[in-house]
Amino acid sequence: MLKNGVPIGYGARVISTGGFQAIPKLTVPGALLVGCAAGFLNVPRIKGTHTAMKSGMVAADAIADKLKSTDNVQGAEVSDYEDMIKSSWIWSELKAVRNAKPAFKKFGGTLGGMMYSGLELLMLKGREPWTFHNKSWDADRTRPAESYSPPSGNFRPDNRISFDLLTNLQRSGVRHEEDQPGHLRFREGKKSSFPVEESLKVYGGPEQYFCPAKVYEYVDAGAEGRKLQINAANCVHCKTCDIKTPGRFIRWTVPEGGGGPSYTNL
Repeated sequence: MLKNGVPIGYGARVISTGGFQAIPKLTVPGALLVGCAAGFLNVPRIKGTHTAMKSGMVAADAIADKLKSTDNVQGAEVSDYEDMIKSSWIWSELKAVRNAKPAFKKFGGTLGGMMYSGLELLMLKGREPWTFHNKSWDADRTRPAESYSPPSGNFRPDNRISFDLLTNLQRSGVRHEEDQPGHLRFREGKKSSFPVEESLKVYGGPEQYFCPAKVYEYVDAGAEGRKLQINAANCVHCKTCDIKTPGRFIRWTVPEGGGGPSYTNL
């Protein structure tokens, strides 16, 4: 914190902490996944730049080999890329720490998870013959609002070291075409009443609090009570809603025309 400093930027993004067990299929026809998109974060170290750079190098080699081996590359799948990743140090590094994050769920929370992670990092070093698995979605672990006490006091930003969301949002440079189709959609099978009847009434509507851009608001709808208002033009594409809304009722999709935040130094 710098005295008399002023904020010059604002942004948000979830990080992929699923670890080794959550790495998806890395190739599809015409595309492949690298870096954070593939989940190559070393979770205990909270480091991913080195694996992202290495995966980009491996991807370049795999693509070059594909270009040499075939004349028809349109829509081609670079299937060798996944094998090359598995034979690189990326795979062995992530496998060695595969149990660090799942241990927090396996052993009941922070204390048990920290104890096991310390044991793994200091002694086991990935040599253990067992692997813990992610058995549920993060959204399924959200507890009802009645399990918690309401926050005490009424926090107000001082506009020196804390700011309201909409003021911060201006620092993100976010921009979407206002008349484009909404990119934040209800997941298939979810009724339009789900946000109020389930998320708000049971869980307290957590999306209105964790969203860093005030995209989700429960507003008065007159005789109908309250309804969820989605301010999609505010979205900074952190993707928290796709992961953590109760029932995963929100599905994040790619916005039209490359809309979103305009980060410069983040």
